[in-house]
Amino acid sequence: MCMTTEMTTTEDDTKRSSDTHMKLPAEIGTDYTFKRKIVWFNAIGFLLLHLCGLYGVYRVFYANAATFLWMGVLALASGEGVTIGAHRLFSHKSFKATLALRMLLVILQTIAGQNCLYIWVRDHRQHHKYSDTDADPHNAYRGFFFSHVGWLMSRKHPAVISKGKTIDMSDLEADWIVMLQKKYYKPLYVVFALALPIFVPVYFWNETWWNSLFISYFLRYIVVLNITWLVNSAAHFYGMKPYDSTMRPSECMTVSILSQGEGWHNYHHTFPWDYRAAEFGTRVSLTTLTIDALAMLGFAYDLRTTSKKIIQQRVLRTGDGSHPISKSAAT
Repeated sequence: MCMTTEMTTTEDDTKRSSDTHMKLPAEIGTDYTFKRKIVWFNAIGFLLLHLCGLYGVYRVFYANAATFLWMGVLALASGEGVTIGAHRLFSHKSFKATLALRMLLVILQTIAGQNCLYIWVRDHRQHHKYSDTDADPHNAYRGFFFSHVGWLMSRKHPAVISKGKTIDMSDLEADWIVMLQKKYYKPLYVVFALALPIFVPVYFWNETWWNSLFISYFLRYIVVLNITWLVNSAAHFYGMKPYDSTMRPSECMTVSILSQGEGWHNYHHTFPWDYRAAEFGTRVSLTTLTIDALAMLGFAYDLRTTSKKIIQQRVLRTGDGSHPISKSAAT
């Protein structure tokens, strides 16, 4: 069994992270005259993928109820592979995990089909370092559609390419599990994201191959994709900013519920190392509750959090006044 130790971050670290974030938009910014080139292969591919997913909705009415339930289980599990694994563990190192848990999370992230973990983490770290500037892969100042899916349909901005080379990935490059997945991502994807999800309903409850393909794969895939994308789009457009009013990321409850706890985005961008990714939303965060359960079982440990004192100081210094502490201080 592994001991669970909650790690806190100092006020200096918090201020340094904040100051870096606030300076970047002024240095890089968004060039609205820049014309993007559409990658038609990707654009048409995403269109066809969504049409297949919509057809999967239709097939639900002609399929075994167990197939729809199986799709839900896959969506939740693969979503946790992204939120617990790719996001909180590998991108932000907000906790540590045993070998068994790390391997499981890599498999679940493979099922999610959002590129290999190495590329996912690189893009996400770059998103935090250059948030909502031309060096951010899904810069929200380019509009809702661009930050949601358009960034995957167009050529990268030169700033994304140049700054992407500066992202420190040495920790993942030293992780044999991550690099193994990176090397064999395509065959692993075929097995875990496509073949097995389709095979299970056919073999265990005699579902048709056609129904299983469009429900277990296409419908499940677009649901997980769009929920993940909402964190990049909706959570950068709608909601309050109680921790830092100078940034676009906001506290968006709807996104948090859909994404299993990733929508408390103003908090997360202010304190990205915190494994909870929220201050008040942890009770409705399946991801946080799951990490807590894994810690109790000894699979997760050294959970990093932010002290109430640091949160309070940051709220009073840069918040938009919507936090209870700000309201009480005003009175």
